Amino acid sequence: MHTYASIAQLVVALSVGFVWIFRFDNIVKEFHQYGLSDLTRTMVGNAKIILATLLVAGIWYPALVLVPAVLMGLLMVAAQYFHFKVSNPLSKRLPSLVLLGLCVFIAAVSLNFVS
Repeated sequence: MHTYASIAQLVVALSVGFVWIFRFDNIVKEFHQYGLSDLTRTMVGNAKIILATLLVAGIWYPALVLVPAVLMGLLMVAAQYFHFKVSNPLSKRLPSLVLLGLCVFIAAVSLNFVS
């Protein structure tokens, strides 16, 4: 199961990196739509990049995995809230929902709830 968790860690990290680096213009539009400041966007982006990096490092150092998985999951819960707040369709909510599920799975494996 740890192999699947490692794959999930890579998927989460690469997805976050892709969105926050290559689709940043979309992020700017979304945060504006949500009524959030540029400072909030910058803080969230920095947190997500740092957490994604820790998830990748956690492949080799498993002790690093639990906290970043939980914190990333909480950021995905916040994303779900803001998507819901502005009535975005499921197609816009789905990516953060999938990443939330992966973060829950990663945390569960890290806690040995799933063997």
